[in-house]
Amino acid sequence: MCDPTRHLYIFLDEAGNLDFSPKGTKYFQLAALTKERPFHAYKELTELKYDLVELGTNLEYFHASENAQPVRNRVFDIIRRNLEGVRIDVLVVEKRKTGPALQPVERFYPQMLGYLLRYILEQHDLQRFREVIVITDALPLKKKKAAIEKAIRQTLAKMLPANARYRVLHHESKSNLDLQIADYCNWALFRKWKDGDLRSYNVIAPAVRSEFDIFRTGTTLYY
Repeated sequence: MCDPTRHLYIFLDEAGNLDFSPKGTKYFQLAALTKERPFHAYKELTELKYDLVELGTNLEYFHASENAQPVRNRVFDIIRRNLEGVRIDVLVVEKRKTGPALQPVERFYPQMLGYLLRYILEQHDLQRFREVIVITDALPLKKKKAAIEKAIRQTLAKMLPANARYRVLHHESKSNLDLQIADYCNWALFRKWKDGDLRSYNVIAPAVRSEFDIFRTGTTLYY
């Protein structure tokens, strides 16, 4: 039975780039942070932000790749303390195994997003939620934003369960602390996959439910 007070939130973050050439990153990742309210980490992160401001740090928002290591350490401590009720899933794409027909961003991005969301929603009894709210960072390649949004709607309509009531919202990560948490989690996962660095991954590991290398059985390399 649907509980009208329950909403399932999925915060998405991407890592790597969409350059399908030897100059691009080896991997592209889409990570999802799935949770329900209340969002307990918000207060701690807000307090940390203003602690840092008062110490002289001009910090507008948290971004793992840009923050100094002492800041990252404190953010990961807050994330570690607030993992209860959180699940983290990541879809990993080894880009050189991506066929040319799938490489255009308006096809690639919605399809990878669809695979990840379909898997996550299959793990939940959607009848219990009023709505699924998916929040992503601003879309890549803004000049193609309309085409990508259209493709996302069409892809999700085909791929997601028929009983899924959902919205997809595109917010700047600066405006949303959970997008910033998702960025930190994806950064930790990206470090693991790219460099074998487990330091930050071990912090979030208790909440990691899946790491899906979508082309893991592929043998053809396109560049």
